Amino acid sequence: MLAYALRRILLMVPTLFGIMLVSFVIVQFAPGGPVERVLAQIQGTDAGATARFGGGGATDAGQSRYRGAQGLDPAFIKELEQQFGFDKPAPERFAKMMVDYATFDFGRSYFRDIAVVDLIAEKLPVSISLGLWMMLISYAISIPLGIAKAVRDGERFDTWTSAVVVVGYAIPSFLFAILLIVLFAGGSFWQFFPLRGLTSDNWRDLPLMAKVGDYLWHITLPVLALTLGAFATTTLLTKNSFLEEIRKHYVLTARMKGLSERQVLYGHVFRNAMLIVVSGFPGAFISAFFTGSLLIETIFSLDGLGLLSFEAIVNRDYPVVFANLYIFALIGLLVNLLSDLTYMWIDPRIDFETREV
Repeated sequence: MLAYALRRILLMVPTLFGIMLVSFVIVQFAPGGPVERVLAQIQGTDAGATARFGGGGATDAGQSRYRGAQGLDPAFIKELEQQFGFDKPAPERFAKMMVDYATFDFGRSYFRDIAVVDLIAEKLPVSISLGLWMMLISYAISIPLGIAKAVRDGERFDTWTSAVVVVGYAIPSFLFAILLIVLFAGGSFWQFFPLRGLTSDNWRDLPLMAKVGDYLWHITLPVLALTLGAFATTTLLTKNSFLEEIRKHYVLTARMKGLSERQVLYGHVFRNAMLIVVSGFPGAFISAFFTGSLLIETIFSLDGLGLLSFEAIVNRDYPVVFANLYIFALIGLLVNLLSDLTYMWIDPRIDFETREV
């Protein structure tokens, strides 16, 4: 297994390189950029990134390839290009970026005047709080519920819980968030929970237990909104996986040997049925940090990585965009490896040494 893990880690390097290369090339062809944004601000137009003239370079001394640059000193334009690093060819910029990223040097944000790593570290607690709590609670609900539905397949319990699961699957998380605000955050009924932030303004002055209580008080509604929209898929996946295993011959053999239903379910079925659930863990882990949190962060005024990444894309803040992409891709690759290694913990019969990577 060690040799397999080492091969997978070595393969992460070209995979990560390919992800960054494709993204970098796409950005080169995308309209707008940080230079265009500065020019738009100078011209008084409120746009994150304005379109770039087609055709590349300037046609004469009085024109520029940038929209909104007419009438501006060409030396000023060159200074802007140098400031953002666009005075160098694209291959050279990409090579420098990858060398820096190898040492986790992500540079500075174009428009926030702060190191990107400090900016990400500042937003990370919010995303960790949302992502980890959502994932833990979702799995804690989904796996026992899925097993119970499989054991009681076709019974009344299975029927009414299926209705709850379908509702959770059909309604997006942000609609649950709005409903929770209306009901419990002073929208139209009660005001049990705060509407903004991860903690209160005086959180640092509170004693330890009060800090924990204040944190849980603030995080309840956002995590509940994410969890209600996330547990349905895992529940159905767990149920179907267990149903498939329960109907196999080895389960009948175990029952004929006199084993109890609990021994059959958790001693034999569990490790086989859980493989497919574990395989979905990497995607759930990554989506917990970004995919499902953007609207929730906006609705509850939580300044996390989801909102940071979105604003960076809109504002063409490329150091922040590429740093987030690099980090999420690296985490995804590592979690995929962890998922494979977890397979062996669940079912020791799996032999990674004989697998082709």
